[in-house]
Amino acid sequence: MTNELIALTNALNSGPRIVHVGKFYPPHMGGIEIHVQQLCRAIAGSARVTALVANDGPATSLATDGGVSVQRLGTRFHISSAPVCPGLVSAIREANPDVLHLHLPNPAATLAVLAAGYRGRLIATYHSDVVRQKLMGALFEPFLRRLLGRCERVICTSQRYLDSSPVLPHFRARCVVIPYGIPLADAPSIDLAAIAAIREKFGSRILLAVGRLVYYKGFEYLIEAMRNIDARLLIVGDGPLRGALERRIVECGVSDRVEMLGEVQNDELAPYYLASDVFVLPSIARSEAFGIVQLEAMSFGLPVVNTNLDSGVPFVSRHGETGLTVAPRDPQALANALNLLLARGELRVRFGAAALRRVKAEFTAELMAERTMALYQEAKLVSPVLARARSSAK
Repeated sequence: MTNELIALTNALNSGPRIVHVGKFYPPHMGGIEIHVQQLCRAIAGSARVTALVANDGPATSLATDGGVSVQRLGTRFHISSAPVCPGLVSAIREANPDVLHLHLPNPAATLAVLAAGYRGRLIATYHSDVVRQKLMGALFEPFLRRLLGRCERVICTSQRYLDSSPVLPHFRARCVVIPYGIPLADAPSIDLAAIAAIREKFGSRILLAVGRLVYYKGFEYLIEAMRNIDARLLIVGDGPLRGALERRIVECGVSDRVEMLGEVQNDELAPYYLASDVFVLPSIARSEAFGIVQLEAMSFGLPVVNTNLDSGVPFVSRHGETGLTVAPRDPQALANALNLLLARGELRVRFGAAALRRVKAEFTAELMAERTMALYQEAKLVSPVLARARSSAK
């Protein structure tokens, strides 16, 4: 732990109430869900942390996770995949936080914060624009802008996404860039037998892709690229496009080269990263705002092939430094980059070593927590309403 983080921890040891509002929380899979969990866990030693999230069903449940109080509120229905939890308004009021930290986009939660009449310190992490749901985005934008105008600070995960967003530049004075961070793997816990089993089953030339099977991941272009690649591609994840992608594998004649492994829990992914030669993120839309999964691959020393989106994706893994970046929606460009790395072991080693160094220097959970806690400290962790009440009490 750095001296700065220790100092901040000591300053916060009175136990401020920090409430995070997100869509879901693990074991529900997703990049934002994992980020919320990791951030909450990282600051739980310095504050009283609660996560208000949606449950998969209509019931409300309470649990603890690494010092984090997790309240999963009953979900009545969804609008454009966003959960609607009628109990969120009252939960925000009852939590009475010193800092409310909202994770966007989340239309229902945005409306709930406004409806709750919350007047305390408000911070938002802006994970992504609303990209595909054009009508929803247009209807939601006035409320989003009102909420962002209420925020003390708006966290953006990369400068590139801040600059390219149609919304964020209007609030640039409130924006601060704090990239995602991940906990680094514990080397002694690595399962060598599992790594050997994967290599025995799939061969010595393995490509790995991990993510939900949704449109913006671009897996259909990667499957097409496999026509020209002599290797095995393992796709880890599940989602609504699974059937379409399985049909695409057959159509492209690559059934002997592409394996759809389905969902694998995060704590079981390490052997797949360590058994693979290259990690691939073939995303095609700025809904892929950052690509946290790149960090996970890089933390295991894997070179990355990603796409040149106007988002944080090419910021995370840099072309010519930690991997190769190609044009999106271009199967031949993907094939060329992957074949180059498969053919040149020394380049894979160089990129992989640089990838691990980059994660350690810029993208650890500790650094993310330190930067976020500094932001909370800047916000003074006390709402104006609470400050006046305490002053009057004296």
